[in-house]
Amino acid sequence: MNYLDIGVLEKLGRDDFLAVKPYPYFNPRGLLTDAGFQALLDNMPPLELFEKKFGYERRAGQAPHDRYSLEYEPGMPVPQPWQEFIGELCSDAYRNQVARLLGANKVEFRFHWHYTPAGCDVSPHCDARREHGSHLFYFNSEEDWDPAWGGSTLVLDDGGRIEFNSAPALEDFAAIHEVASIGNYSALMLRSDRSWHAVRPIECPEGRLRRVFIVVINPDSLFWKVRDRVVGKQVQRF
Repeated sequence: MNYLDIGVLEKLGRDDFLAVKPYPYFNPRGLLTDAGFQALLDNMPPLELFEKKFGYERRAGQAPHDRYSLEYEPGMPVPQPWQEFIGELCSDAYRNQVARLLGANKVEFRFHWHYTPAGCDVSPHCDARREHGSHLFYFNSEEDWDPAWGGSTLVLDDGGRIEFNSAPALEDFAAIHEVASIGNYSALMLRSDRSWHAVRPIECPEGRLRRVFIVVINPDSLFWKVRDRVVGKQVQRF
């Protein structure tokens, strides 16, 4: 089975990607094949594999991003479709398209899942400067998620006014663009000190979870070590 329809990325011109405002991002439907999306959705990693990350301090006084988190490592007992999908993400076909769009000579990846319960949100932030970008794959379907519960990524336009090392509120932004995230959607984002994004507080019933799989895109090991130490443990790059 093919999980990625790589042609979706191949058809996107880099100039078109860079022209997107307030900063470059791409939010297509169907980057995953329908069969691939369904196989992954039906085989989400179980919550017992996850670490509860609540109340962690963030940069410049930003509110914590409370969630359950799972960092991928080789040999981890995640379901077979996920092992196959991660293998496909490590292919030259995907890696080369991401590098082309983000303007990198070469990129390396880290992979993790975030499950977010009711009452939690993602405060406005830009990703760390050591990152080149991120690719979010959303795993809530129309059948299991009501749009009224929230959970969509918000692309925030700061109008060039807000300092990277600050803790703004949503009300401080000039405009808010909601990313499509229910069903077979993903969002590729180019990181900068203006690439603010957030998620409003989630209002789903108890036991439901906002589920996202994230490809963290880093410069290659000419600039960064292949092994990073993150929250006290080693995390593999690919």
